[in-house]
Amino acid sequence: MELLNRDYQRQLLFSLAEHYPQPVEAGTLAQGAFGPVNVNIAYLHEHGLVRGEWIGSLDRGNTLMQATITARGMDFLADDGGLGAILGVVTIRLDDETLKAIIEQRVRGSELSEDEKNRFVDQLRKLPGETTKHLVLKLVDAGLDNWQRALPVLQGLLS
Repeated sequence: MELLNRDYQRQLLFSLAEHYPQPVEAGTLAQGAFGPVNVNIAYLHEHGLVRGEWIGSLDRGNTLMQATITARGMDFLADDGGLGAILGVVTIRLDDETLKAIIEQRVRGSELSEDEKNRFVDQLRKLPGETTKHLVLKLVDAGLDNWQRALPVLQGLLS
């Protein structure tokens, strides 16, 4: 068996989940193989998926006594990511001044004449918040309409 074994870790997590929130004794988890359970529980512990309790300190390679799966571990096993996925949603808010600055930067970097750039920027700065929001939605739509050009950029960012 490899030192760190994903299948074994998953098996350990499911075993601990069956007893959640109660701890499980190391002997029950180990089934005679204390080395692999000690190493893999330590690894899962360091990632916050389980809470292990050792005799002595973990960094001295001491023996595991018991382990409990954490809420993060339960979420890891959940098909939908559990509450962590719901609570971990990040909302990004950009105020109208920030949006205008982003658009202005693009206008200034365009191939328009200086007069046209200045005219667009002046008009942009005068827009009320709701109109700016509408403009941004239109720009997002335009970007999605040019999906074939946007897709390589997206792939580059996510690779």
